[in-house]
Amino acid sequence: MAITEVLVPQLSESVSEATLLEWKKKPGEAVEADEILIEVETDKVVLEVPAPASGVLSEIVKGDGSTVGSGEVLARIDSEGKATAPKEAPAKEAESAKQEAAPAKEESAPAAAGSKSSAASAASPAAGKILAEKGIDPSDVDGSGRGGRVTKADAMSAEAGAKKQQAAAPAPTSLSLDGRPEQRVPMSRLRARVAERLLQSQSENAILTTFNEVNMQGVLDIRARYKDKFEKEHGVKLGFTSFFVKAAVAALKKYPIVNASVDGKDIIYHGYFDIGIAVGSPRGLVVPILRNADQLTIAEIEKQIADFGARARDGKLGLEELTGGTFSISNGGVFGSMLSTPIINPPQSAILGIHATKDRPVVENGQIVIRPMNYLALSYDHRIIDGREAVLALVAMKEALEDPQRLLLDV
Repeated sequence: MAITEVLVPQLSESVSEATLLEWKKKPGEAVEADEILIEVETDKVVLEVPAPASGVLSEIVKGDGSTVGSGEVLARIDSEGKATAPKEAPAKEAESAKQEAAPAKEESAPAAAGSKSSAASAASPAAGKILAEKGIDPSDVDGSGRGGRVTKADAMSAEAGAKKQQAAAPAPTSLSLDGRPEQRVPMSRLRARVAERLLQSQSENAILTTFNEVNMQGVLDIRARYKDKFEKEHGVKLGFTSFFVKAAVAALKKYPIVNASVDGKDIIYHGYFDIGIAVGSPRGLVVPILRNADQLTIAEIEKQIADFGARARDGKLGLEELTGGTFSISNGGVFGSMLSTPIINPPQSAILGIHATKDRPVVENGQIVIRPMNYLALSYDHRIIDGREAVLALVAMKEALEDPQRLLLDV
Protein backbone atom coordinates (compact mmCIF):
# COMPACT_ATOMS: atom_id res chain seq x y z
CA MET A 1 0.00 0.00 0.00
CA ALA A 2 1.38 3.39 -1.05
CA ILE A 3 -0.35 6.25 0.75
CA THR A 4 -0.27 9.87 -0.43
CA GLU A 5 -1.64 12.57 1.85
CA VAL A 6 -3.93 15.34 0.60
CA LEU A 7 -2.92 18.56 2.37
CA VAL A 8 -4.44 22.00 2.86
CA PRO A 9 -2.73 24.43 0.45
CA GLN A 10 -0.31 26.95 1.93
CA LEU A 11 -2.34 29.94 3.08
CA SER A 12 -1.02 33.49 3.14
CA GLU A 13 0.40 35.01 6.32
CA SER A 14 -2.79 37.05 6.84
CA VAL A 15 -5.00 33.94 6.65
CA SER A 16 -4.77 31.62 9.65
CA GLU A 17 -7.56 29.17 8.87
CA ALA A 18 -10.05 28.06 6.25
CA THR A 19 -13.29 26.10 5.95
CA LEU A 20 -13.81 22.95 3.91
CA LEU A 21 -16.81 23.10 1.58
CA GLU A 22 -17.95 19.79 0.06
CA TRP A 23 -16.01 16.68 -0.87
CA LYS A 24 -16.46 15.70 -4.51
CA LYS A 25 -15.38 12.10 -3.88
CA LYS A 26 -16.24 9.45 -1.31
CA PRO A 27 -13.91 6.93 0.32
CA GLY A 28 -13.37 3.95 -1.96
CA GLU A 29 -13.79 5.95 -5.17
CA ALA A 30 -11.06 6.26 -7.79
CA VAL A 31 -9.35 9.63 -8.28
CA GLU A 32 -7.04 10.94 -10.96
CA ALA A 33 -3.98 13.11 -10.34
CA ASP A 34 -4.89 16.83 -10.37
CA GLU A 35 -8.61 16.04 -10.13
CA ILE A 36 -10.31 18.55 -7.81
CA LEU A 37 -11.30 16.80 -4.58
CA ILE A 38 -12.64 19.66 -2.45
CA GLU A 39 -12.70 23.46 -2.21
CA VAL A 40 -11.31 25.38 0.74
CA GLU A 41 -12.88 28.73 1.59
CA THR A 42 -10.74 31.39 3.26
CA ASP A 43 -11.81 34.91 4.20
CA LYS A 44 -10.49 36.08 0.82
CA VAL A 45 -10.84 33.38 -1.81
CA VAL A 46 -11.93 29.82 -2.45
CA LEU A 47 -9.02 27.48 -3.21
CA GLU A 48 -9.28 24.20 -5.08
CA VAL A 49 -7.49 21.17 -3.65
CA PRO A 50 -6.40 18.75 -6.41
CA ALA A 51 -5.48 15.13 -5.93
CA PRO A 52 -1.66 14.88 -5.61
CA ALA A 53 -1.69 11.37 -7.14
CA SER A 54 -3.92 8.88 -8.89
CA GLY A 55 -5.42 5.99 -6.95
CA VAL A 56 -8.27 5.39 -4.54
CA LEU A 57 -9.49 7.81 -1.89
CA SER A 58 -8.88 5.57 1.09
CA GLU A 59 -9.75 7.98 3.92
CA ILE A 60 -11.27 11.43 4.50
CA VAL A 61 -9.67 12.90 7.61
CA LYS A 62 -11.50 16.25 7.67
CA GLY A 63 -15.19 16.31 6.79
CA ASP A 64 -17.33 18.96 5.12
CA GLY A 65 -17.46 22.20 7.11
CA SER A 66 -14.27 21.51 9.09
CA THR A 67 -11.97 24.39 10.03
CA VAL A 68 -8.41 23.72 8.92
CA GLY A 69 -5.01 25.42 8.71
CA SER A 70 -2.10 25.35 6.28
CA GLY A 71 -0.58 21.92 5.72
CA GLU A 72 -3.18 19.91 7.63
CA VAL A 73 -4.00 16.44 6.31
CA LEU A 74 -7.42 16.38 4.65
CA ALA A 75 -7.47 12.86 3.22
CA ARG A 76 -5.31 9.96 2.10
CA ILE A 77 -5.01 8.34 -1.33
CA ASP A 78 -3.89 4.75 -1.85
CA SER A 79 -2.07 4.85 -5.18
CA GLU A 80 -2.13 1.04 -5.38
CA GLY A 81 -5.72 0.52 -4.27
CA LYS A 82 -8.69 -0.56 -6.32
CA ALA A 83 -11.92 1.36 -6.42
CA THR A 84 -14.98 -0.21 -4.85
CA ALA A 85 -18.59 0.53 -5.71
CA PRO A 86 -20.21 2.95 -3.23
CA LYS A 87 -22.26 1.09 -0.66
CA GLU A 88 -25.87 2.23 -0.89
CA ALA A 89 -27.29 -0.31 1.53
CA PRO A 90 -26.30 1.43 4.78
CA ALA A 91 -27.81 4.68 3.58
CA LYS A 92 -31.02 2.92 2.55
CA GLU A 93 -31.12 1.04 5.83
CA ALA A 94 -30.65 4.26 7.77
CA GLU A 95 -33.46 5.90 5.79
CA SER A 96 -35.67 2.89 6.34
CA ALA A 97 -34.89 2.96 10.06
CA LYS A 98 -35.87 6.62 10.17
CA GLN A 99 -39.18 5.90 8.46
CA GLU A 100 -39.88 3.07 10.87
CA ALA A 101 -38.92 5.18 13.86
CA ALA A 102 -41.22 8.04 12.88
CA PRO A 103 -44.55 6.32 13.71
CA ALA A 104 -43.02 4.70 16.81
CA LYS A 105 -42.07 8.16 17.98
CA GLU A 106 -45.70 9.17 17.87
CA GLU A 107 -46.99 5.98 19.48
CA SER A 108 -44.86 5.71 22.61
CA ALA A 109 -42.17 7.50 24.54
CA PRO A 110 -39.88 4.44 24.93
CA ALA A 111 -39.82 3.91 21.18
CA ALA A 112 -38.92 7.55 20.63
CA ALA A 113 -36.07 7.27 23.10
CA GLY A 114 -34.74 4.23 21.29
CA SER A 115 -34.86 6.05 17.97
CA LYS A 116 -32.94 8.99 19.38
CA SER A 117 -30.18 6.77 20.71
CA SER A 118 -29.82 5.04 17.34
CA ALA A 119 -29.61 8.37 15.49
CA ALA A 120 -27.04 9.75 17.91
CA SER A 121 -24.69 6.88 17.09
CA ALA A 122 -24.93 7.88 13.40
CA ALA A 123 -23.59 11.39 14.06
CA SER A 124 -19.92 12.29 14.00
CA PRO A 125 -18.46 13.51 17.32
CA ALA A 126 -18.26 17.11 16.10
CA ALA A 127 -21.81 16.96 14.75
CA GLY A 128 -23.10 15.35 17.94
CA LYS A 129 -21.55 18.10 20.05
CA ILE A 130 -23.14 20.86 17.97
CA LEU A 131 -26.55 19.18 18.07
CA ALA A 132 -26.32 18.55 21.82
CA GLU A 133 -25.39 22.17 22.54
CA LYS A 134 -28.36 23.41 20.55
CA GLY A 135 -30.79 20.85 21.87
CA ILE A 136 -31.48 19.34 18.44
CA ASP A 137 -32.49 15.68 18.19
CA PRO A 138 -30.05 13.90 15.81
CA SER A 139 -32.97 11.82 14.54
CA ASP A 140 -34.38 15.00 12.99
CA VAL A 141 -31.25 15.54 10.88
CA ASP A 142 -30.74 13.99 7.46
CA GLY A 143 -27.14 12.84 7.26
CA SER A 144 -25.22 13.38 4.04
CA GLY A 145 -22.20 11.35 5.11
CA ARG A 146 -21.41 7.76 4.28
CA GLY A 147 -24.17 5.44 5.37
CA GLY A 148 -26.38 8.38 6.33
CA ARG A 149 -23.89 9.61 8.95
CA VAL A 150 -24.59 13.14 10.20
CA THR A 151 -21.60 15.37 9.44
CA LYS A 152 -20.57 18.65 11.04
CA ALA A 153 -21.94 20.52 8.01
CA ASP A 154 -25.27 18.69 8.45
CA ALA A 155 -25.34 19.73 12.10
CA MET A 156 -24.62 23.36 11.25
CA SER A 157 -27.40 23.35 8.64
CA ALA A 158 -29.74 21.64 11.07
CA GLU A 159 -28.96 24.33 13.60
CA ALA A 160 -29.99 26.99 11.11
CA GLY A 161 -33.12 25.03 10.24
CA ALA A 162 -34.06 24.60 13.90
CA LYS A 163 -33.69 28.31 14.55
CA LYS A 164 -35.82 29.01 11.50
CA GLN A 165 -38.56 26.72 12.84
CA GLN A 166 -38.41 28.34 16.26
CA ALA A 167 -38.67 31.80 14.74
CA ALA A 168 -41.58 30.73 12.55
CA ALA A 169 -43.50 29.10 15.40
CA PRO A 170 -45.74 31.81 16.90
CA ALA A 171 -45.80 32.30 20.63
CA PRO A 172 -49.20 31.65 22.25
CA THR A 173 -49.88 35.38 22.46
CA SER A 174 -48.26 36.44 19.17
CA LEU A 175 -49.68 36.74 15.65
CA SER A 176 -49.16 33.91 13.19
CA LEU A 177 -46.30 34.32 10.75
CA ASP A 178 -47.92 32.10 8.13
CA GLY A 179 -47.11 33.36 4.66
CA ARG A 180 -44.11 35.38 5.95
CA PRO A 181 -41.18 32.95 5.64
CA GLU A 182 -37.73 33.69 6.99
CA GLN A 183 -34.44 31.92 6.43
CA ARG A 184 -31.37 32.11 8.65
CA VAL A 185 -28.06 31.12 7.04
CA PRO A 186 -24.53 31.58 8.40
CA MET A 187 -22.28 34.09 6.67
CA SER A 188 -19.59 32.62 4.48
CA ARG A 189 -16.08 33.10 5.78
CA LEU A 190 -15.47 35.60 2.96
CA ARG A 191 -18.55 37.72 3.70
CA ALA A 192 -17.85 37.69 7.43
CA ARG A 193 -14.32 38.95 6.78
CA VAL A 194 -15.59 41.69 4.46
CA ALA A 195 -18.05 42.80 7.15
CA GLU A 196 -15.27 42.82 9.74
CA ARG A 197 -12.96 44.92 7.55
CA LEU A 198 -15.67 47.43 6.67
CA LEU A 199 -16.50 47.96 10.33
CA GLN A 200 -12.79 48.25 11.07
CA SER A 201 -12.42 50.86 8.34
CA GLN A 202 -15.27 52.98 9.68
CA SER A 203 -14.09 52.77 13.29
CA GLU A 204 -10.37 53.37 12.68
CA ASN A 205 -10.37 55.90 9.82
CA ALA A 206 -11.61 59.49 9.82
CA ILE A 207 -13.55 59.00 6.59
CA LEU A 208 -14.69 62.00 4.61
CA THR A 209 -16.01 62.06 1.04
CA THR A 210 -15.66 64.78 -1.59
CA PHE A 211 -17.67 64.83 -4.82
CA ASN A 212 -17.34 66.19 -8.33
CA GLU A 213 -18.88 65.64 -11.74
CA VAL A 214 -17.17 64.82 -14.99
CA ASN A 215 -18.24 65.24 -18.59
CA MET A 216 -17.56 61.85 -20.18
CA GLN A 217 -17.98 63.03 -23.79
CA GLY A 218 -14.24 62.87 -24.52
CA VAL A 219 -14.01 59.25 -23.34
CA LEU A 220 -17.21 58.32 -25.20
CA ASP A 221 -15.84 59.81 -28.42
CA ILE A 222 -12.59 57.85 -28.18
CA ARG A 223 -14.46 54.67 -27.33
CA ALA A 224 -16.92 55.06 -30.20
CA ARG A 225 -14.10 55.76 -32.65
CA TYR A 226 -11.77 52.93 -31.69
CA LYS A 227 -13.78 50.25 -29.87
CA ASP A 228 -14.13 47.93 -32.89
CA LYS A 229 -10.47 48.21 -33.89
CA PHE A 230 -9.45 47.87 -30.25
CA GLU A 231 -11.41 44.65 -29.74
CA LYS A 232 -10.14 43.21 -33.02
CA GLU A 233 -6.54 44.05 -32.14
CA HIS A 234 -6.51 43.07 -28.47
CA GLY A 235 -9.33 40.53 -28.14
CA VAL A 236 -11.06 42.46 -25.36
CA LYS A 237 -13.71 45.18 -25.29
CA LEU A 238 -12.73 48.78 -24.63
CA GLY A 239 -14.58 49.68 -21.44
CA PHE A 240 -14.61 52.69 -19.16
CA THR A 241 -12.79 51.44 -16.07
CA SER A 242 -9.38 51.55 -17.75
CA PHE A 243 -9.78 55.30 -18.32
CA PHE A 244 -10.64 55.78 -14.64
CA VAL A 245 -7.58 53.75 -13.65
CA LYS A 246 -5.34 55.88 -15.87
CA ALA A 247 -6.91 59.10 -14.55
CA ALA A 248 -6.50 57.94 -10.95
CA VAL A 249 -2.84 57.06 -11.44
CA ALA A 250 -2.21 60.50 -13.01
CA ALA A 251 -3.77 62.17 -9.96
CA LEU A 252 -1.90 59.97 -7.48
CA LYS A 253 1.40 60.95 -9.08
CA LYS A 254 0.57 64.62 -8.49
CA TYR A 255 -0.73 64.08 -4.95
CA PRO A 256 1.19 61.10 -3.49
CA ILE A 257 -0.41 61.46 -0.05
CA VAL A 258 -3.61 60.03 -1.54
CA ASN A 259 -1.61 56.91 -2.47
CA ALA A 260 -0.13 56.62 1.04
CA SER A 261 -1.21 54.59 4.09
CA VAL A 262 -1.06 54.87 7.87
CA ASP A 263 1.02 52.53 10.05
CA GLY A 264 0.64 53.50 13.68
CA LYS A 265 1.96 57.05 13.86
CA ASP A 266 3.85 56.77 10.58
CA ILE A 267 2.79 57.63 7.05
CA ILE A 268 4.00 55.23 4.38
CA TYR A 269 4.41 56.78 0.93
CA HIS A 270 4.26 54.15 -1.78
CA GLY A 271 6.49 54.60 -4.81
CA TYR A 272 4.28 52.32 -6.89
CA PHE A 273 0.63 52.26 -7.93
CA ASP A 274 -1.22 49.06 -7.12
CA ILE A 275 -4.88 49.77 -7.84
CA GLY A 276 -7.58 47.57 -6.32
CA ILE A 277 -10.66 47.00 -8.47
CA ALA A 278 -13.76 46.12 -6.44
CA VAL A 279 -15.52 43.13 -8.01
CA GLY A 280 -18.79 41.55 -6.91
CA SER A 281 -18.95 37.76 -6.77
CA PRO A 282 -21.54 35.21 -5.62
CA ARG A 283 -19.56 34.77 -2.39
CA GLY A 284 -19.17 38.49 -1.70
CA LEU A 285 -17.03 41.50 -2.54
CA VAL A 286 -13.40 40.96 -3.53
CA VAL A 287 -10.77 43.52 -4.52
CA PRO A 288 -8.12 42.07 -6.86
CA ILE A 289 -5.07 44.26 -7.47
CA LEU A 290 -3.73 45.75 -10.70
CA ARG A 291 -0.01 45.70 -9.92
CA ASN A 292 2.08 48.61 -11.24
CA ALA A 293 -0.96 50.10 -12.95
CA ASP A 294 1.12 53.06 -14.11
CA GLN A 295 3.10 50.72 -16.34
CA LEU A 296 0.08 49.04 -17.95
CA THR A 297 -1.49 49.99 -21.27
CA ILE A 298 -5.23 50.49 -21.69
CA ALA A 299 -5.40 47.06 -23.33
CA GLU A 300 -3.51 45.36 -20.50
CA ILE A 301 -5.77 46.97 -17.92
CA GLU A 302 -8.93 45.88 -19.76
CA LYS A 303 -7.64 42.31 -20.09
CA GLN A 304 -6.80 42.07 -16.40
CA ILE A 305 -10.15 43.52 -15.33
CA ALA A 306 -12.05 41.08 -17.57
CA ASP A 307 -9.97 38.22 -16.19
CA PHE A 308 -10.59 39.34 -12.59
CA GLY A 309 -14.35 39.46 -13.17
CA ALA A 310 -14.50 36.00 -14.73
CA ARG A 311 -12.37 34.33 -12.07
CA ALA A 312 -14.14 36.13 -9.22
CA ARG A 313 -17.43 34.61 -10.38
CA ASP A 314 -15.84 31.16 -10.40
CA GLY A 315 -13.94 31.66 -7.14
CA LYS A 316 -10.60 31.20 -8.90
CA LEU A 317 -8.71 34.28 -7.71
CA GLY A 318 -5.46 33.59 -5.87
CA LEU A 319 -4.60 34.95 -2.45
CA GLU A 320 -1.65 36.92 -3.81
CA GLU A 321 -3.98 38.75 -6.20
CA LEU A 322 -6.07 40.08 -3.30
CA THR A 323 -3.21 41.20 -1.08
CA GLY A 324 -1.86 44.73 -0.86
CA GLY A 325 -3.01 47.65 -2.96
CA THR A 326 -2.40 51.36 -2.47
CA PHE A 327 -5.68 52.80 -3.82
CA SER A 328 -9.03 51.32 -4.88
CA ILE A 329 -11.78 51.99 -7.41
CA SER A 330 -15.38 50.89 -6.92
CA ASN A 331 -17.72 51.06 -9.92
CA GLY A 332 -21.31 51.06 -8.75
CA GLY A 333 -22.33 52.46 -12.10
CA VAL A 334 -22.43 49.00 -13.66
CA PHE A 335 -25.42 48.29 -11.39
CA GLY A 336 -27.05 51.67 -12.05
CA SER A 337 -25.81 53.57 -9.00
CA MET A 338 -25.99 57.36 -9.38
CA LEU A 339 -24.15 58.42 -6.23
CA SER A 340 -22.52 56.70 -3.25
CA THR A 341 -19.93 57.17 -0.51
CA PRO A 342 -17.46 54.26 -0.85
CA ILE A 343 -15.74 52.87 2.25
CA ILE A 344 -11.93 52.81 2.36
CA ASN A 345 -10.29 49.41 2.01
CA PRO A 346 -7.71 49.24 4.87
CA PRO A 347 -4.80 49.86 5.07
CA GLN A 348 -5.34 52.17 2.09
CA SER A 349 -6.25 55.79 2.70
CA ALA A 350 -8.56 56.58 -0.22
CA ILE A 351 -11.01 55.04 -2.66
CA LEU A 352 -12.69 56.37 -5.80
CA GLY A 353 -16.35 55.65 -6.42
CA ILE A 354 -17.57 55.94 -10.00
CA HIS A 355 -21.18 55.79 -11.09
CA ALA A 356 -23.54 55.53 -14.05
CA THR A 357 -22.97 57.97 -16.90
CA LYS A 358 -26.26 59.69 -17.76
CA ASP A 359 -27.27 62.54 -20.04
CA ARG A 360 -27.98 65.59 -17.89
CA PRO A 361 -28.59 69.28 -18.50
CA VAL A 362 -25.52 71.37 -17.66
CA VAL A 363 -24.54 75.00 -18.24
CA GLU A 364 -21.73 75.75 -20.68
CA ASN A 365 -20.91 79.34 -21.69
CA GLY A 366 -24.24 80.52 -20.33
CA GLN A 367 -26.21 77.93 -22.30
CA ILE A 368 -28.07 74.85 -21.07
CA VAL A 369 -26.80 71.80 -22.97
CA ILE A 370 -27.12 68.02 -22.58
CA ARG A 371 -23.92 66.19 -21.69
CA PRO A 372 -23.08 62.62 -20.54
CA MET A 373 -22.21 63.24 -16.90
CA ASN A 374 -20.76 61.00 -14.21
CA TYR A 375 -20.58 61.79 -10.51
CA LEU A 376 -17.26 60.97 -8.85
CA ALA A 377 -16.87 60.32 -5.12
CA LEU A 378 -13.48 60.23 -3.38
CA SER A 379 -13.55 58.92 0.19
CA TYR A 380 -10.33 59.57 2.11
CA ASP A 381 -8.77 59.24 5.54
CA HIS A 382 -8.77 62.77 6.95
CA ARG A 383 -6.07 61.81 9.46
CA ILE A 384 -3.40 62.17 6.79
CA ILE A 385 -5.19 63.61 3.74
CA ASP A 386 -6.37 67.20 4.03
CA GLY A 387 -9.39 68.41 2.15
CA ARG A 388 -7.19 70.43 -0.18
CA GLU A 389 -5.25 67.40 -1.44
CA ALA A 390 -8.41 65.29 -1.72
CA VAL A 391 -10.29 67.93 -3.72
CA LEU A 392 -7.33 68.69 -5.98
CA ALA A 393 -6.73 64.97 -6.62
CA LEU A 394 -10.37 64.51 -7.63
CA VAL A 395 -10.20 67.59 -9.87
CA ALA A 396 -7.09 66.13 -11.52
CA MET A 397 -9.02 62.93 -12.26
CA LYS A 398 -11.91 64.98 -13.66
CA GLU A 399 -9.61 66.99 -15.93
CA ALA A 400 -7.87 63.87 -17.23
CA LEU A 401 -11.19 62.20 -18.05
CA GLU A 402 -12.61 65.28 -19.76
CA ASP A 403 -9.51 65.56 -21.95
CA PRO A 404 -8.29 61.93 -22.17
CA GLN A 405 -5.57 62.79 -24.70
CA ARG A 406 -3.69 64.29 -21.75
CA LEU A 407 -3.24 60.77 -20.39
CA LEU A 408 -1.20 59.89 -23.47
CA LEU A 409 0.99 62.97 -23.09
CA ASP A 410 1.30 62.69 -19.28
CA VAL A 411 0.30 66.34 -18.76
